[in-house]
Amino acid sequence: MGFDKKGSLISYRPDIKVMDCTIRDGGLVNDFYFEDDFVRELYHTCIKTGVDYMEFGYKASKAIFSDKEFGKWKFCTEADIRSIVGENNTDLKISIMADIDRTNFREDVIDRKDSVIDMIRVATYINQIPSAIEMINDFNAKGYETTVNIMALSHVNDHDLMEALELLSQTGVDVIYLVDSFGTFYPEQIRDMAERYLIVGDKAGKKIGIHAHNNQQLAFANTIEALTLGVSFIDSTVNSLGRGAGNCPTELLLSFLKNPKYNIEPLLVFIKEHIVKLKENGLVWGYDIPYLLTGILNRHPSSAINFIKEGKNDYTKFHEYLLDNG
Repeated sequence: MGFDKKGSLISYRPDIKVMDCTIRDGGLVNDFYFEDDFVRELYHTCIKTGVDYMEFGYKASKAIFSDKEFGKWKFCTEADIRSIVGENNTDLKISIMADIDRTNFREDVIDRKDSVIDMIRVATYINQIPSAIEMINDFNAKGYETTVNIMALSHVNDHDLMEALELLSQTGVDVIYLVDSFGTFYPEQIRDMAERYLIVGDKAGKKIGIHAHNNQQLAFANTIEALTLGVSFIDSTVNSLGRGAGNCPTELLLSFLKNPKYNIEPLLVFIKEHIVKLKENGLVWGYDIPYLLTGILNRHPSSAINFIKEGKNDYTKFHEYLLDNG
C-alpha cells in the first residue's frame, strides 16, 4: 500500500501538531539543570510561536534517580510545573515523558483533573511493550492524552515491529511515534517506516508522530519526509538542543510549515537571549564527527558523547573502535 503526498509547499494541514522537546531532550545534555527563567521564557516563547505542545521533562522516580544528581525537570513534579505555567490558561498543551521501569507511575502520576499536564508520553523499547501498554492504560484511565515512543527503532526487526504496532493500536493511546534514536535513518527508510506506521494507525484511528535525531544532519529532512505521507505529530527542539547531535530544530520546522498560527520571530529572540548564553557557558550539543560515525554505524551515541566530553579528536581511532566493538 502506498501513500500519496499530503499537502503541498504552499498549503498547510491543520492536523499537524508541533511538540517542542527542548527541556526534555535538552535535559539529557545538562542533567536537567535548566534555570527557572530559561524554562519560563521558553514556555512563553512556545505560546507566542503557536507551538502546540511543550514537553517539560521526565516523570522519573526519585527512588531510582537522585535529585542531588539531576535537576527538577528529570522529575517534573506538579508544583514545579505550576510554578512556571500557573493554570496554563493558554492554547499550549503541557507534556511530560515516562520511561518504562523508571517511573513510579501509579503513585507519582495524579489524575488529569488535578493536574496541569495534558499529555504523558511513554518511552519504551521493543521488549517492554507489555509494560508500555500497562502504563498507557493507567494514564488513559487517569484522563491524559498519551503517546507511545518505540525507541531504538533501527535495531528492531520487521516482525517484532509490526506485532508491537498491532498491539499498541488496540490500546487507548492517541499517538504512536516513529523514533530515530540513533540518527541512522535516511529519508527513503523513513518513508518506508512511516507507511508501516500509517497503515496501522489509519486502521485503528491513531495519529502517527516522528522524533528524529541529527547525527547525519537529516533530522529535518526525515521529519518533512514523514510529514508528506501523513505523519502529523512532529518533535523538535529550539536550535536543535538535544542529546548528542540534537534534534530537528523548532525554528527550521516552523519556517517550513505554512500554518499562519506559527511565528518564528519569538524563537529568534529566545535563541539570541538564552540559547547563545548556554553555548557561551560551555554547553555542547549538535552535529559533530563522532555522532556522524555512530549514526552511519547504527550505534547508540553514548560513546560519541563520552569521546567529545573527553576533548578527543582522533576520529580515525574512534571509528576503528566502533568497528571493532560492533
